[in-house]
Amino acid sequence: MGLQLAERPVEKTRRLRRLALTALPLTAVLVLSGCSEEGKRFAMPEPVTEEGTHILSLWQGAWIAALVVGVFVWGLIFYAVVRFRRRSDDEIPVQTRYNLPLEIFYTIFPIIMVVVFFSHTVRVQNIVLDDSPPDNVVYVVGQQWSWTFNYPESVDGQNVYTAGTGNIIPTLYLPVGQTTRFELRTPDVIHDFGVPGFLMKMDVMPGQKNHFQVTPTTEGTYAGKCYELCGIYHSRMLFNVEVVSEAEYQLRLDEMAERGDISDEPLLGPDLVCTQVGLPEEASQEFIEECR
Repeated sequence: MGLQLAERPVEKTRRLRRLALTALPLTAVLVLSGCSEEGKRFAMPEPVTEEGTHILSLWQGAWIAALVVGVFVWGLIFYAVVRFRRRSDDEIPVQTRYNLPLEIFYTIFPIIMVVVFFSHTVRVQNIVLDDSPPDNVVYVVGQQWSWTFNYPESVDGQNVYTAGTGNIIPTLYLPVGQTTRFELRTPDVIHDFGVPGFLMKMDVMPGQKNHFQVTPTTEGTYAGKCYELCGIYHSRMLFNVEVVSEAEYQLRLDEMAERGDISDEPLLGPDLVCTQVGLPEEASQEFIEECR
């Protein structure tokens, strides 16, 4: 006596399928309509540089592609769960050994996705790491536990600078609409120079001359910090960035020169490492002399 298969409730299956197909677009509409500006950027900060817009586009494209693939896979999973669920203890499902077209699809399609992601990543990387001649150069020095910003040949052919300590947060000035290259240096340990609004950061490594450049598009004040755990006072390695007009930029450089923050060459260390966090000014000067 053969095993009798239970009849499938076709009408009920169709109702479930229609319900799923109706619920999915409605859910998508609700989610998209409730998105904030930050949500549309997938939690990325608003870019304030030309390079940042390219990075944001790559980030958004990657997330959209991942969500499309995810929804497709989730849809197949839920469809299989509902469509081929067990309806009777006596039911035996159809045994499919292989499906050649499907196997070719899920082998070739991921390879195509990787190739597309790779090509877009290389394109954006070439844009943000462009080495064309910049309008300005700033030597950024990360030292325990602060930053020094050098502007070489900016005032009467000399270098002006601003230096911070663990107690003083330095400010980096950038002219809006001009390309500035950051030459990254450090005399001690690995740091990481980054500003959230730039959507880019880079390691500052002893003995390695890293650099990248940005073109600010929006005036304003932005916060930056070290993104690499560099020691006990890593949390104090903060700095501010002020994107200003070209006239105000030159005015700020002149003010540094008037204060006496001027040198023939950029200050790259190691003298600036000789600072002790928390010491009074007089004691700090004594410590610097002993360190030298």
